[in-house]
Amino acid sequence: MSEILITIDGKQCVATEGEYVLNVARRNGIFIPALCYVTNCSPTLACRLCLVEVDEKRAYSCNARAKEGMSVITKSEEIEKERRAIMEIYDINHPLECGVCDQSGECDLQNYTLEMGVDSQRHCIPDTPRPTKNWGFIHYDASLCIVCERCVTVCKDMIGDAALKTVPRGGAELPKEWKDKTEKDAYAMWNKLQKSIIGVASGAQTLDCTFCGECTAVCPVGALVGSDFQYKSNAWELKKIPASNPHSSDCSLLYYDVKHTSIKDDKPKIYRVSSDQNYAPLHGAARYGYDFENVVEGKDSTAFTKAILLLEARVDTIAFDSYITNEEAFILQKLKEKFGYRLVNEDASTYQQFLKAFSQTSGSNLYSGDLKTVSQSNFVVSFGSALKTDSPNAGYAMNNALGMNKGAGLYFHPVADPIVSGYSKNLLSITHKVGAEEAIAYLLLNLFGNKEEMPKELLMDVDALLSIIGMEADFSEKLEKLLEKKDSFSLIVGEDVYKHPKAENIAQLLGLIERFTPFKVVIIPSKTNTLGVSLICDLDAQRGEYTLGYNVKGDFTLSALLGKGDLAMPALNQQEGTFTSMNKRVVPTNAALSFKGYCLNDLANALGLEAEWTIDYTKELPSDKGFEAREFDSLPNTFDNSGFENRGYLLRPLTFTCKDCVEPLSEVENFGEEVVYQANPVLQFSAFTNQAHQLCEAGALYASAEFLEHKNLKDGDMVHITNEEGDKLVIAIKLDPHTAGLIPYLPTFDTKIDVTPFFKDGYRFAKLTIKGVNHE
Repeated sequence: MSEILITIDGKQCVATEGEYVLNVARRNGIFIPALCYVTNCSPTLACRLCLVEVDEKRAYSCNARAKEGMSVITKSEEIEKERRAIMEIYDINHPLECGVCDQSGECDLQNYTLEMGVDSQRHCIPDTPRPTKNWGFIHYDASLCIVCERCVTVCKDMIGDAALKTVPRGGAELPKEWKDKTEKDAYAMWNKLQKSIIGVASGAQTLDCTFCGECTAVCPVGALVGSDFQYKSNAWELKKIPASNPHSSDCSLLYYDVKHTSIKDDKPKIYRVSSDQNYAPLHGAARYGYDFENVVEGKDSTAFTKAILLLEARVDTIAFDSYITNEEAFILQKLKEKFGYRLVNEDASTYQQFLKAFSQTSGSNLYSGDLKTVSQSNFVVSFGSALKTDSPNAGYAMNNALGMNKGAGLYFHPVADPIVSGYSKNLLSITHKVGAEEAIAYLLLNLFGNKEEMPKELLMDVDALLSIIGMEADFSEKLEKLLEKKDSFSLIVGEDVYKHPKAENIAQLLGLIERFTPFKVVIIPSKTNTLGVSLICDLDAQRGEYTLGYNVKGDFTLSALLGKGDLAMPALNQQEGTFTSMNKRVVPTNAALSFKGYCLNDLANALGLEAEWTIDYTKELPSDKGFEAREFDSLPNTFDNSGFENRGYLLRPLTFTCKDCVEPLSEVENFGEEVVYQANPVLQFSAFTNQAHQLCEAGALYASAEFLEHKNLKDGDMVHITNEEGDKLVIAIKLDPHTAGLIPYLPTFDTKIDVTPFFKDGYRFAKLTIKGVNHE
């Protein structure tokens, strides 16, 4: 699309041909009211407040596309009269309960009623009973609903659940005399408002979705709110602490909304998480998993002294996970350099080795894509990741591209996923053989690669590859249709391949895909700061004789989990610092709550390092790995009106001389019929999400209805799981309505369940035997 010039209220504005006028106006600081439009989603024309004049004709700026030389007027006597009438209609029968409404103080209905100067009412009609609905995490008060359809739109166009729709309200018919008394657009909006209300798309009484909660974030009034937050606080009492999602590598911008616990208890408490919903969605774990703080009454000097003595005399290894900040990773690296400790982080080490192999053929230490490039593509491919649970925000970006860009795509995974499959009729979901990811990488090279530039040894027979993967013979014909008019390509790859038996070769094939195909590749970091840790730390493969664990089990353990470990550490909602997101951006996070105990920097200072605050290390993060010498307090954490992510800074990629050669395709191992996958259910990522009061649950073996029927099991039955080495686990089986097929999965979020014996090599698929306890 080419750049053009349009004029809005006499101001010349640069626009992209075909973009919505409302977005152009917002980017240029020109106010146009809108109650129904959500950025990056399709317009609904529900509210009609964004009425403007385009070249002297009435149009709706949320739906009017920019053209060269277009002249737009956002205010006139006629427009102002129409907007006021629309707001009068919205105010009819709207309950006057602002004093207790959860949205009061940040309510668009309040704001626009004042903005349009509505101080009297000319319209009336009998109200209709509209009962409230309790949808689990979400509460719906239909009497407050203005049927703007933001919730319907964001659920369909951004999230991909499509769980909501407008349903008949049963409201009174508008008397005909109102048509002559009411402005044209106000009457049309009123007529629709009387007929519709929001309901569950499936027709069920309960909401059938992945509970991201994005509908509550975009609701402009108090109709949709978090059930847990309802009637807990007025919005103006809450202090918003800007931070970054601590649970997964999207590291999306969020705000911890904090105030005192009660009149009698002035201790700060997180009441909810909010977001800049117009620019970046949050998944449910980020939204509901906020209260995982570690609470201690004071500094445990005895345990601290013991930790120092051990570090000075016995510890030869520090083992840790990737739920830490860049600054903490840097402290650990400095301790390694000073004392020679081994640093062991299995997750980050695996990712580090994968990126190293990738760089050998791509010529860069970083992949080229990010979530923005995915959402702007019109052809998206994903393999090696169960997107819905591994990286929901990557799934949202894929869904958004399919819906908003008239896109198409391919989703490869051995575990069938009805949610992802339902993103679009132009998404081909391929349930392939376990272990076939190397063949998939070769397939993409041969389907999309520049054959004139690619090394000849990479060329393979496509039909043979389809057979190895377990795909249907008519795939090529279907693909040809999907590729019509497609010119922007993204590839998402996830953690299934990082410990794949052919991980190194897959990584090198991805490097070649970067170079020889039009794909921009995203290699999803598996945990919150996996990318940051992999760049900062020189990691070791094995532990030594005595291990200090940080959020992992050691001979002596530092833990941010409440009540765990030998010395308490602050959780990520109690720390300042930075993460390195999957968008290759170093983003800041702030402490929502205080921590009364010791932190890693205290240990480091006692061992001879010198920094008053952990964030003093932000400016020292290694520049030779792409970081910048920036003070923590100088890092922004906002989006501007154009949707530009003005958060922290982008890593500087490093370039290398690259090679073309890779290993030939290996035979795919036959896993047989009984295979178990290692994954977490929707809303769970780690023990930290499971510590939050809204998300806490017992882990289980999660399975589809099809699997339960196949095994003659019922939801809640106990099963025995065994492997060839004789490891055993007795666990409950739980129905997951959002999965399909015959591969169940075991989680990692529940610390009471140890699944590591079944996945010893780190690969996420294992051959296991499952039998019902009562079937033996």
